[in-house]
Amino acid sequence: MPELPEVETVRAGIEPHIVGKKVRGIEVRNERLRYPIPREIERLYGETIERVERRAKYLLLYTAHYKVLIHLGMSGAIRVLDDDFELKKHDHFILQIEDEKVLVYNDPRRFGFILIYGKDEPIPFLEKLAPEPLSDAFNAEYLYPKLRTRTRPIKSLLMDQEFVVGAGNIYANESLFMAGIHPERPANNLNPEEIARLVEEVKKVLRRAIIQGGTTLKDFTTPDGSPGYFAQELMVYGQKDQPCVICQNPIERIVLANRSTYFCSQCQK
Repeated sequence: MPELPEVETVRAGIEPHIVGKKVRGIEVRNERLRYPIPREIERLYGETIERVERRAKYLLLYTAHYKVLIHLGMSGAIRVLDDDFELKKHDHFILQIEDEKVLVYNDPRRFGFILIYGKDEPIPFLEKLAPEPLSDAFNAEYLYPKLRTRTRPIKSLLMDQEFVVGAGNIYANESLFMAGIHPERPANNLNPEEIARLVEEVKKVLRRAIIQGGTTLKDFTTPDGSPGYFAQELMVYGQKDQPCVICQNPIERIVLANRSTYFCSQCQK
């Protein structure tokens, strides 16, 4: 699933091509995503895209009168192409913009969605989200009181959007390894020093992943069709039985909350 680094890569990739440009055509080839693409999406015709933002794992396109919420789901990707492009299987939504460019949403598994809201209309999906992990608001002072009464494994809380947004499975594994914290540790068992270290490592891992264009393991591609290269830097995720880069102990894999979880039992306590 595309997480914060992948969605930020998409945002940065499409922004220079669509901001300040007018929508000159809309084509819904398959409305049956996780939520049906609403007919109101046609109201974008003639609107100028003023800015593109990311909140957690959501993309937001703003015009003077509307905002479009895009979630990439498990396998969604957005490409920016010339308008004489060749259609691919699973190209479900096409936004034609000025300068003979198109924004194409492709989603083989159709777990993503595209919704439209009025300029001042609240977006329910964004209402209970934690602070952005790369913002100053995400710090040890914020996280410590959130965790001190929670007995769930710390990895599970790192993937809970009400505690940390956008980390996801890959980056939760990597952050815990870098912080030296075992993924099964009860959250309320972490001391303030460990929480401060974890916050710092979450930020570092996400920043590194953004620089590398995210992680491509199967479906994800950047808007120009390139893969994300952070997969080459993964320390524990997907590394079962490989030697730990720090102590050479074999990396272990367990299933925690139905998600593959990787760690070094020597380095993470």
